[in-house]
Amino acid sequence: MTYKFDEDDGIEWKVADEVGEYKAYKDFTTLECWRLARKVKLFFYEKVIPRLPKEEKYKLGGQIRDAAISATSNIAEGYGRFHFKESIHFYRISRGSQFELKDHLISCLDLKFITDELYKEGKGLLDVSLKALNGYINWVQNLSK
Repeated sequence: MTYKFDEDDGIEWKVADEVGEYKAYKDFTTLECWRLARKVKLFFYEKVIPRLPKEEKYKLGGQIRDAAISATSNIAEGYGRFHFKESIHFYRISRGSQFELKDHLISCLDLKFITDELYKEGKGLLDVSLKALNGYINWVQNLSK
């Protein structure tokens, strides 16, 4: 490892190794899979939860909120872990949370809480987010070989 001085921000802790260079401005928020999971989270918060009937706001709404938050927070936590295998564990939890959201979306459609159009929008967001996350997991797995 080599240590470099970053003249832009005056920080001396940039580290270069065989995987690449760590940059202070690059963190989990720069990951496409996190950005897409964030869009999914916001979709559920802004477009699905408000449409739930009063009797479902607490139970189903709470499960949706938990899964939506878990989808992004586990990517963030995995990014902050030191070992690739440990990171992948959290990325897989995020993937599970996104599949849980897909099931909640189907339930909302089946119970007529949302329209077909809203279902298609949510399913499209989830499909793209899951594809990006799977790609990122595969990329990280290849780094650990």
